[in-house]
Amino acid sequence: MSEPLIIAKAGQSDLALLPAMAARHGCITGATGTGKTVTLQKLAESFSSIGVPVFMADVKGDLTGICKTGSLSDKIKARIDQLALDLPAWQGYPVILWDVLQEQGHPLRATISDLGPLLLARLLNLNETQEGVLTLVFKVADDHGLLLLDLKDLRALLQFVGDHADQFKTQYGNVSPASIGAIQRSLLQIEKQGGDKFFGEPMLNIEDLMQTIDGKGVINILAADKLLNSPRLYSTYLLWMLSELYENLPEVGDREQPKLVFFFDEAHLLFSMASSALLEKIEQVVRLIRSKGVGVYFVTQNPFDIPEKILTQLGNRIQHALRAFTPRDQKAVNAIAETMRPNPKLDIKQAILELSVGEALISFLAPDGSPTVTERAFVLPPVSQIGPITPDERKQLMQSSIVAGVYEQAIDRESAFEMLQARMGADNPQSSLPQSVVKGDHPIKQIGEGVLGELGDLLFGGSTGGKRNGRREGVIDAFAKSAARSVGSSIAREITRGLLGSLLGQKRR
Repeated sequence: MSEPLIIAKAGQSDLALLPAMAARHGCITGATGTGKTVTLQKLAESFSSIGVPVFMADVKGDLTGICKTGSLSDKIKARIDQLALDLPAWQGYPVILWDVLQEQGHPLRATISDLGPLLLARLLNLNETQEGVLTLVFKVADDHGLLLLDLKDLRALLQFVGDHADQFKTQYGNVSPASIGAIQRSLLQIEKQGGDKFFGEPMLNIEDLMQTIDGKGVINILAADKLLNSPRLYSTYLLWMLSELYENLPEVGDREQPKLVFFFDEAHLLFSMASSALLEKIEQVVRLIRSKGVGVYFVTQNPFDIPEKILTQLGNRIQHALRAFTPRDQKAVNAIAETMRPNPKLDIKQAILELSVGEALISFLAPDGSPTVTERAFVLPPVSQIGPITPDERKQLMQSSIVAGVYEQAIDRESAFEMLQARMGADNPQSSLPQSVVKGDHPIKQIGEGVLGELGDLLFGGSTGGKRNGRREGVIDAFAKSAARSVGSSIAREITRGLLGSLLGQKRR
């Protein structure tokens, strides 16, 4: 059984998070500047030390130092002296850097098809009517075997459906030119924000997030300081990752420790822009993903940024100081004091306002699953470097990474854009559908043959294989997994959807 993770110290008592309870989720909350980031770093170190991989977003750009050995600064020395601690064993932890914008880490991609219409509509900020048209377009793609991999695929299909709206009206319903135009404009805005880099192949293999090196769990850090300028892209991507984890990981039940711990920083961005239907699905993912061995920890300023139904799922709580300057803040302080387990020796309401930097009210889950009595404690200092690494160190870390070379080269295989271009070039008057449908060849069969052909080129040196190197197997694995998700294993299978899409009615056979 894994040893308890000592996170904080209250007087002479150690406060420990039990690994067996870590998948029951949690939250780290508190006002800006109260110590949430250092607490997040301490938790990530603790999980990594027992072999649990971690995923977290670096929203301020200062978490990358976790890969380097820490040192005794004046502030850390003062905290060690205050808590009467022995000097820790300074060390760094294995790290993989990721970046949706492909500037400060390995590329992170998803296909349009895998994201699905629900999450894409949220990303594009569509209204209900526009979302209905987008869902219709995805249905057309499914029915006619058109792979939607990147933005140009979706733009081409939107134009195609708009130009032939009368021919699709009977089977699929009305298509408003105004809605098509609004969706196209939203796609242009997302592209200007760097969203075009997010869509494509090879798509992220979720298993690459769950690696260990020398017995330590790999800490996956998403560069989010620039990405946060596009909050919908940031929150939609993390939500897609959660749904992918749930969909692709097997049921494992209760474990001695999690398979992965997922920290969702700036969590208010996820909920502030979500429809009621999406909130319901987020709640369902959070509730069910525990059985897959994934612990989800939300990091935000106010716990009531998190919807009540989700907040009740978060058993491990670390509450840093809040500043009650407004009626809403005062209401939040009162509510927090009422929801944390009482301690007869502690005035929780007053303590929330008095906590110093690095100090928190902490209640972890006991072995029987009940919350422990709330304690006022100081979070232990990290043993890795506090603060960012240099650009040169970041570059070296990426070059030596276990996924170096796997995702860097984008793959643009035949998909909806190419198929529709071919049809327009043929100018066939018999049908508005792609030539593969007119000829009677099943599109899934054609796409499958294309995948096998490209995989053959990669394996045996064809022109699509690109530059060979020692990591070509990783490239092939990533591409094959992405292709398999889009094509499916049977001839009757629809193009796949992410979990949040399938829960709203799309089939995933």
